[in-house]
Amino acid sequence: MTLLDRFLSYVRIDTQADEHSNASPSTAKQLNLCRLLASECEAMGLADVSLSEHGVVMATVPATVPHDAPTIALVAHVDTSPETSGTNVKPVVHANYDGSDLVLPGDPSKVLRVADNLELTQLIGGTIITSNGTTLLGADDKSGVAVFMAAAERLITKREVPHGPIRLVFTCDKEVGY
Repeated sequence: MTLLDRFLSYVRIDTQADEHSNASPSTAKQLNLCRLLASECEAMGLADVSLSEHGVVMATVPATVPHDAPTIALVAHVDTSPETSGTNVKPVVHANYDGSDLVLPGDPSKVLRVADNLELTQLIGGTIITSNGTTLLGADDKSGVAVFMAAAERLITKREVPHGPIRLVFTCDKEVGY
């Protein structure tokens, strides 16, 4: 699975947190992505895969070096902001970006204007991913989740890359401060 495919898959899963909830995680739907991540970690052959009742996923990419090496932790959160809907996210891939304003097709009144976002000029020719304008995208922090999972997959299959243990940790409810 490519990094892009992985990211698009994750953003389509609604993991919106609820700042008024006393549950942990604050919404049960966060567990949908957590269960998927745990399953993907197991399928990859990662070690020590676990999923807590509170939605914390942990797994280890075993070391490839024979000597003691420090463990590195890669930590990301699965939840999205409670301020904008995370239901029915429709990501839009703007491949080979041409440098023009980006009109979000689900709500044409929402436009990412180059004049207001000068960093867009540095992305000409690249790929930009947005929502369609009716929901949030969830790139914070599903981009981190996707990168960490892609890195783990590469490291578990390319064992010639020397490294100590790498611990993946995915948490819930960062957006609401838990």
